[in-house]
Formats: sequence, C-alpha cells, structure tokens
Amino acid sequence: MITQVMSVAAGRFTVEFLRRWLLYSGTLVNTDITRTAIEEADRVVAPYIRRTPTLDVNGLDIGLGAFPLTLKLELFQVAGSFKSRGAFANLLMREVPPAGVVAASGGNHGAAVAYAAKRLGRPARIYVPSISSAAKIDRIRSYGADLQIVGDLYAESLAASQAYARESGALEVHAFDQRETLLGQGTLGRELAAHGPIDTILAGVGGGGLIGGIAAWCRGDIRVVGVEPELAPTLFDAFRAGQPVDAPAGGIAADSLAPKRVGELMFPIARAYVDKVVLVKDEDIRSAQRRLWEVARIVAEPGGAAAFAALAGGAYVPAPGERVAIVVSGGNTSAVNFG
Repeated sequence: MITQVMSVAAGRFTVEFLRRWLLYSGTLVNTDITRTAIEEADRVVAPYIRRTPTLDVNGLDIGLGAFPLTLKLELFQVAGSFKSRGAFANLLMREVPPAGVVAASGGNHGAAVAYAAKRLGRPARIYVPSISSAAKIDRIRSYGADLQIVGDLYAESLAASQAYARESGALEVHAFDQRETLLGQGTLGRELAAHGPIDTILAGVGGGGLIGGIAAWCRGDIRVVGVEPELAPTLFDAFRAGQPVDAPAGGIAADSLAPKRVGELMFPIARAYVDKVVLVKDEDIRSAQRRLWEVARIVAEPGGAAAFAALAGGAYVPAPGERVAIVVSGGNTSAVNFG
C-alpha cells in the first residue's frame, strides 16, 4: 500500500514531503525510538537517576469506586521530576561541546539539565520564562547553572536559547522534541510496564516528551491516555487538526504543561499509540493536589497532579476491573512551606 502511494505521489511531491505526510497520517511511526533504543538509554542513565517508587492505593481512598490504582512517584526523581531521565540521556548519548549545554524550560526541564550538567561537570545555561515558579527557579540556581529569565512564555525562552546555541556552539537540549529526550522518558514507561499488571497509564501532556516516551515503550500493549489542562490543549488540538498546531498556553500548570505546540517527533508516536486525550479544569488540578496531600502526603506541583486530576475529577472513568497507573510527574512546588 505504501509503495503504491509513493509511486503515485512521486511525480507531484518531494520524497521528504511524502515522508512527513505519512508520519503525520500515522502510516509511518518513527522507528528510531524503539524499545531496544529505550533499553539502551535505560542502561546509560541508570547510574544517575532513581528508579522511583510506586504506591498502590484503592480508589476508595480518593472517594471513588473500589478499584486498584498505582501512582508512579516521579516527584521523587532527582531534580524533582521525570525530566531528569531525558536530560541525562541527552548529555550521555550526545557529544557535548566545550561550550556546554543550553536548554529552554518552564522550569522542570531546566532544573533537570542543570542538575545533569553539574553531575557530569558540564557548563549549562538555562532559559526560563517569567511564569516559572519560584521553587523551580531556586532549584535551577542551586545547581550552579547560568539562569536567564526571558519572556513571559516558554516559546520566548526557547527562541532565546536557540539564538544562544547558534552564537556559542552550545548543545541544545530540547525539553521534548529530541530523540534522546524521548528515549530517556521512555525509561519511565519501561519501569511502569515491569511493575505488574496495568491496563491503562494516565500521564500529563505538555510538549509530549513524557507521553511520547511512554507510548513508544508500551506500543499498544498498555493503553496510554494523555491529560491536559483545558487552557493548554496542545495534543488535544493536534489530534483534532491531524498535526501539531499552535494552542493556547494558559492555566495554573503553564510552567510545565503549556508549550506552544507538541513536538513533531512524538506526534506520529502519539497518533499510533496514545488512545485519547482528556482535558481537566484548573480547579480539578488544585483539588487533585490537595487530595494527594490529604490521602498520601504527596506534594505534587500543578503539572504533576494533572493526570491524577483526570481520575479524581471524573474526566477519565475506568471500566470495571480496569487497572490504572497514574504518573505523578513532578513536585517542584512551595505548596508546603516548613518555614
């Protein structure tokens, strides 16, 4: 079928255009982000990251029905979020020049890259927008990176970081649209799949690195559901348009789940292996943060609680007997202040 389409189209379109069309249509999936490649990334990053714990609870504990629920506690990851997986994969699997690395981030990716650079003895410059939380900014500074606060949104910080990379020769470490980033985040999917019987994984979506990596590992063996704030529906809008498109970038989780659009590398993976995307309200995210604290003394940032909000707020309703795992993706917040 693909051969027939290519022969018909060859006279009208370039090969590159056709390749991209096939990727976006879901006919082709990026074969470079495979389970074998994720296993290799896992081997490389293992000495530097934590295999974060899971917590098994009952739906009754959170005021829902009696069903098994697994929380994957990535807020206990080094640098406070799952982003450290992708950060170390980049710095260990790519050649880092003398100028070091540069990254743009809403906060968590920047903290992860700064931490990885410090551990590996590399210079790092991190660009964040003004919406980044104080907790994330403080964490980046604590790792000794050169912190630059530029613009009001992630897209502005990204443009500044790209300009710096061109001028300095520093290695760009993209928060989600980079092969090694996806491979690193895929190690989380590998860990969850090895945990035990799971039917469905719920994970928050910003640029799509996390859910893209998880989906690349699961490949349909486990249902993968994306969760996004209503005010930042990046993958939801991309699914509706059939390709990555600009989306609103607002809401209380904007410092972690509100880039301008999802990544092009992850989109064909999502088209093939993400079952659907559900949207949650800001008030449901706040409620989820409180409930995680009340039930299990888990302190999650808004973006880290988004996937849990889908279940607790009713945006995702499990079928009878469905075994659900939720990624609590980050805890860089000052929600609990011991001062």
